[in-house]
Amino acid sequence: MVSAADRTKDAARTSVWLGSKAGNRVRRADPEAGQPALDRDRITAEAVRLLDAEGAVKFSMRRLAGELGVTAMSLYWYVDTKDDLLELALDSVFSEVELPDMQDEAADWRDQLRSIAVGYRAVFVRHPWASALIGRYLNIGPHAMAFSRAALRILARTGLPPHGQMGGLSAVFQFVYGFGTIEGTFVQRCADAGITQDEYFAQAMGALTERPEYRAQFEEAEELMAARGGETVAEMRQRDFDFALSLLVAGIEALATQDPA
Repeated sequence: MVSAADRTKDAARTSVWLGSKAGNRVRRADPEAGQPALDRDRITAEAVRLLDAEGAVKFSMRRLAGELGVTAMSLYWYVDTKDDLLELALDSVFSEVELPDMQDEAADWRDQLRSIAVGYRAVFVRHPWASALIGRYLNIGPHAMAFSRAALRILARTGLPPHGQMGGLSAVFQFVYGFGTIEGTFVQRCADAGITQDEYFAQAMGALTERPEYRAQFEEAEELMAARGGETVAEMRQRDFDFALSLLVAGIEALATQDPA
């Protein structure tokens, strides 16, 4: 068994996908012992549900075991540590990104890039806990690897030189990561407060414009806000995302057509 201390000490080499329990272990139901049928897929799905409902801070093996109707110790037959479960949960939500058909030679890379970027953003909005885990693990699970492979193939089709493709990848997906993380955090904050995003925005803006030290700055931004368009926070955010993504796609196009000389 890999202890939490060992995993932290050797984080660059430790992953649930590299451990002795990398496979999907299954245990049948044991009616006499009151144990339900269980496998790692079911455990992972329940972990995602709990993380969505309560966040990573409250997540524990004991809490998860209670929801599954088993003992906390029994979970260690499937994974070594809580980190293993978090890593499994993170890879699981990558499966929600609909990947384009990379065998379709007629497909436009611009459409494929936009599609996968939209799906990536949605992951962080639906699962706000996921953004904090991306850099914590190796992300070598099957769903994360499939996503990375598709993203790399799309960038390879853009016409960017090989030395620029990773930069293009970073420009698009680090932007989407940041945008989706902020959006997901805001959505979660509104849900925790029990109000809509529009109500939260109106209350915040009202409080700021009542203060002289903030009023002038926000008055200067009114023209830009009006030009931005959108009647709701979601609409304004969508316009911002679409325009920013279009800028990135246009930048990739421009650099891809430059004369290398």
